[in-house]
Amino acid sequence: MSDPARRVTPVVRLAPAKLNLTLAVVGRRPDGFHALHSVMAPLDLADGLALSPAFGPEDRLHVVGPGGAPALDLGPVEANLALRAVRATREAIRAAGDARPLPALAIRLEKRIPAAAGLAGGSSDAAAAIDAALEAWGATDVLGPDQRVDLAAALGSDCPFFLAGGWALVEGRGERVTPLPAPRGEAPGVVLVTPAVPVPTPAVFAAYAGGRRPEGGATLASSRYLAAELAAGLSAARFLERAGVIAVANDLLPAATALVPGLVAARRALARILDRPVGQSGSGPTLFALSPSLADARGDAAIIRAALADGLLPLPGERPPFVAAATLVGVSAEAATVAHPEPTATT
Repeated sequence: MSDPARRVTPVVRLAPAKLNLTLAVVGRRPDGFHALHSVMAPLDLADGLALSPAFGPEDRLHVVGPGGAPALDLGPVEANLALRAVRATREAIRAAGDARPLPALAIRLEKRIPAAAGLAGGSSDAAAAIDAALEAWGATDVLGPDQRVDLAAALGSDCPFFLAGGWALVEGRGERVTPLPAPRGEAPGVVLVTPAVPVPTPAVFAAYAGGRRPEGGATLASSRYLAAELAAGLSAARFLERAGVIAVANDLLPAATALVPGLVAARRALARILDRPVGQSGSGPTLFALSPSLADARGDAAIIRAALADGLLPLPGERPPFVAAATLVGVSAEAATVAHPEPTATT
């Protein structure tokens, strides 16, 4: 019998973070999930994922921090979405009637994206793991696009977005993804500030369902308008003119601030210090400010670090926040680079 490890091709993938430019909650679905209308963009801030032979009967996961440093506690290994994605991909291949050998995989996950931050790091890890596992097993031909979307959606609402490889309009609970062209011209920059207060997405949606929500349908109108403009072709300069509207186009803002009241003061202080509109990505607590370029975003990050050092920026959390400069990229995850967000955190 041949060595099972020889049937595995080592694979490396990047798993980019995402930014919710808009997030409108448009109703409650029969399955209990909320239906969304959200314009999302991938960032060049990314986790690193490497798959290789496990040399044993079980899939294994090893998580490290940036540069191989010790990782923060991410909870039980069995609950990690990258590990679950590999196992679910194996099951999907078997369900498709393919009997090829699918040896155990060793997964090395380098976490650069903060967890429970509204940046969908775990969902991106899962999407990257699906793609990487299929290649590692030589099974990229087994699951078609629709099957991959179904597989990703079963793992998490944000997972299907990362299969699109670029900007997209995301609807339903996340399973309907319509690719959108990125703005023409230089990729916009963004500075990210994540207070050290994890905010679980289910808790935010529970607060929303409990009445912590904005009045009217302004967010949905803004989301539809931005999606239409991008689809028609939008320049980077015109996109940045919409930064003020984008900063408030998130129906989960009241729910997140109900869970972490300090986010209100933090947003106001950041907007004052940077003289830029400040929004929240997804369910939070990550705050962001758009800028014309990566150089401008790096300048914003330097201003934020100086304000933190001088005690001029009140942020919730007992540990230092994560601060990073990045760009909103319009390319696939494989082409993304993690060279830009450096340094990635305030210590």
